[in-house]
Order: sequence, then structure tokens, then C-alpha cells
Amino acid sequence: MEFKENPAIYIQIADYVCEQILLKKWKLGEKMISIRDMAVLSEVNPNTVQRAYDLLQQRNIITNRRGIGYFIEEEAMERIASFKREQFIEFELPVFFRSIYLLKMDFKEIKNIYEQFVKDNFKK
Repeated sequence: MEFKENPAIYIQIADYVCEQILLKKWKLGEKMISIRDMAVLSEVNPNTVQRAYDLLQQRNIITNRRGIGYFIEEEAMERIASFKREQFIEFELPVFFRSIYLLKMDFKEIKNIYEQFVKDNFKK
């Protein structure tokens, strides 16, 4: 995996897990990839993955079944949406706002571009 400078790597790993669930690549109620396997996949220390899993567990997105592993909560979708909104507002939106300010872009223009993006990528 390639990581950005911000947020912290463990948060980016948690975000990756959330994205896999939102994309339905990982199913609700399903057993998750182990900490060791995620560490190998993301090329980080297992302690970093543990921090990510702890964060997801605190958010009730995943649960640890002692001796068996981590599982995705059945109600994870709403919790993920809340987590991702918070991350977006804290880390991505300020960069976006700075760019539109510096480029002197109009919100109408941005709205039109956004609507075209949604039409091209999500509406079928």
C-alpha cells in the first residue's frame, strides 16, 4: 500500500478496511484478514495494524472473537459512513477548500463538475 503523509498510517489502514466493506469486497459478519496478513499486505509493522483494528473496534465496525479473529459487525455500514465523514471533513475538505480558494473557483462550477462526475461514475 502507498500511504499519504496525513493522516497517520493506522488511520489510513482503518480507512482501507472501511472502503473494502463499503465496496462489498468484505461482507458484513465475515471474518477479517488477520493482523499479520494485513501487516504483510500493507507492508507495515503488525503493531500499526493492531492500532487500526483497535480504532475500528472502538467504533463498533469490527469485533474481536477471542481465539478466532476479527469479524465485521452486521451494522458496520452506518458506522463506517460516520467514520468516513469525520475523516473527510478533517483531512480532505480543508485541502479542497484551499484549492478552490486559490484557484478562485465558483461553487456553481464545482456543482456542475460534481454532478457530471456522479452521472459518469455512479448512475446507470
